[in-house]
Amino acid sequence: MSPPQQSSVHNRLLKALSPDDFALLRQNLEPITTELRQSLIVPNIPVKQLFFPEVGFSSITTQGSDGRVETGLIGREGLVGAWPILLGSDRTPHDHFVQSAGEMLCITTEALCAAVEQSASLHKMLLRSIQVQITQTSQTAYANATQTIDVRLARWLLMCHDRVDGDDLRITHEFLSLMLGAQRSSTTLAIQALEGNRLIKARRGKITILDRKTMEQVADDGYGLPEAEYARLIGGGA
Repeated sequence: MSPPQQSSVHNRLLKALSPDDFALLRQNLEPITTELRQSLIVPNIPVKQLFFPEVGFSSITTQGSDGRVETGLIGREGLVGAWPILLGSDRTPHDHFVQSAGEMLCITTEALCAAVEQSASLHKMLLRSIQVQITQTSQTAYANATQTIDVRLARWLLMCHDRVDGDDLRITHEFLSLMLGAQRSSTTLAIQALEGNRLIKARRGKITILDRKTMEQVADDGYGLPEAEYARLIGGGA
């Protein structure tokens, strides 16, 4: 299979690169198909491959004695696994796995680092994507500390909606509770509240976004800061 053309990729970070910087990566980009819950980055193990999502997205989670909690999402706006590598480490304590199956372009860590060494502008753009991810993680901490479960749910659904085509999200109540770090009963009540206000429609294993504009109002200032930072630093929408 021939290497991808910049004009045909869906990943917005790759699209935002200069043609010369994309060319440094192009020959080493390998398309793969991803499966739900597929592990991409294993905690505390040297990172050998990085992933540019084309369709679908991944979760970054932290594991503790009380279970797993999501701390970030990366979809077609970014690069999965970049944070430790570009900041001088070879591994991360966080798990990265596929939450919405689809397609990604993978590249070896060695190839990415070699390209970065050749181009200051490529390095700068990738570091900007890390700043966006740090902003998202900080915003998640803020939302978890200050906002109610229904507001946090609205924020999370909006973030997922940003990273898919269409209005349907494939997700179970149980897994949603895990990602929000909440009890399943609390998550179910929050879903019912949003559904009662006709913002979403929940069916077994699927949630459909019905009224995004009002959802953004419900999410309040929990949503929008990382998205604005992405537009400022990289361009377009997240």
